[in-house]
Amino acid sequence: MNVRQLARLANLSPSAISLALRDSPKVSAATRQRVRELAQRFNYQPDAKVIEVMRHLRKPQAIRQQACFGVISFYDDPRPWEKSLHLTRIYAGMQARAAELGYRLEPLWMRETGMSYRRFQGILAARGIEGLLCFGSPQVDQDYPDELQSQAVVTIGVSIRTRLHRVTSHFFNDTVHALDRMYALGYRRPGLVVGQYEDVRSGHACTSAYLGWCEHRLGPGRALPIQLVERVDAPPLLDWYHQHRPDALLFVHLYDYLPELRRVLERNRLKVPEDVGVGVLTQLIGEGFSGLQQNQPLMGAWAIELLVARLAHRDLGIPKNPRVEMVESEWVEHGSLRPQAQVNC
Repeated sequence: MNVRQLARLANLSPSAISLALRDSPKVSAATRQRVRELAQRFNYQPDAKVIEVMRHLRKPQAIRQQACFGVISFYDDPRPWEKSLHLTRIYAGMQARAAELGYRLEPLWMRETGMSYRRFQGILAARGIEGLLCFGSPQVDQDYPDELQSQAVVTIGVSIRTRLHRVTSHFFNDTVHALDRMYALGYRRPGLVVGQYEDVRSGHACTSAYLGWCEHRLGPGRALPIQLVERVDAPPLLDWYHQHRPDALLFVHLYDYLPELRRVLERNRLKVPEDVGVGVLTQLIGEGFSGLQQNQPLMGAWAIELLVARLAHRDLGIPKNPRVEMVESEWVEHGSLRPQAQVNC
């Protein structure tokens, strides 16, 4: 049941139905009552997200231009998205979707000298900001402050341990996706090389997915020991490689470590993909490696949509039942995995 169907049943226009459902004085009290009874009888359920968006779009142009979401983080830099191409792409996705819905973004720095959370809350109240977009923290055990309980908030990633509405990459599914591609190409001894920082930032989803995938796809005891690294140092990586002889590497690390991986392999005369296949999971993939690249613009857009929906439900402060939106990454092909006919099964 939707507004147009209600309009046909009531022999009214859709706009009259909409006004009646909003209890507008532009239609008579009798009509409002009749429409409410009809909606109840046919179990009409309004879409809260649409209601919030339409409420905003009905505002005068000058007021709509003032409506904004605050953009915050727990970084020491006031605009961390300007220092990271990964975060830049998320912010651009936020901006684009916010503009489509009539909002603007206002960066606000919580770590400014002399700033307290109580004072920051006063600034938000004075500016009428009810929605916050949070870029998280460089640490993975950051708590969200109790003082900021008057706004709806959506955070990116898992670095804030407080149970908040959040948008993150689907690290588990991405890992399974990459391993399934390797398996389809004939690889039977994939090894996982994962950065310690990325392992923690993903909530250990990649390592968990790898172990589970090997158990069910290859059989018990077939998983290779996982190689946790900070940097891509040749001696420990090569010792691990020569000891366990993986036929393919699944490399999970920050995107700026990919050139370092290539240099280590080239210096040690390991040809990709002739000697070893390489698939990567990272924020951005440059030339030379195939793998899954995070879809940052979509993460930004979904964060905006989730925040709009939370405001529509007046879901402010720390949520009792937080929503988590997980965005799967996109495959980028650069020929670092051999074609199936060339793989020795």
